[in-house]
Amino acid sequence: MSGPEATGTASIEDFLRLDIRAGRVVAAAPFPEARKPALKLTIDFGEDVGVKRSSAQITQHYAPDALVGRMVAAVVNFPPRQIGPFLSEVLVLGFADADGHIRLVVPDGEVVPGARLS
Repeated sequence: MSGPEATGTASIEDFLRLDIRAGRVVAAAPFPEARKPALKLTIDFGEDVGVKRSSAQITQHYAPDALVGRMVAAVVNFPPRQIGPFLSEVLVLGFADADGHIRLVVPDGEVVPGARLS
């Protein structure tokens, strides 16, 4: 099935309700307590949003040390989600590769932390 029946229909208003921002990873660490391999990320979204945390299942392509300083995209207005002992405050965005492993959505160049997707 393809078209609206396969994915559902969304309006521009639905899209605009999502607050998708660019942020800079300031810390990353393994999350051994997670059921699936994951990393704990601390991300700076600038002064309007602040510093938030996220659990991300991105261990196949990203090592914690290599993520620090990198920009990522995340939905910052979903409610926090408790993942084991960790409170994930934002949803980091990515696409699954051919093997189902996540590749991060990142700005094509340098942007200010907190920049909103437009």
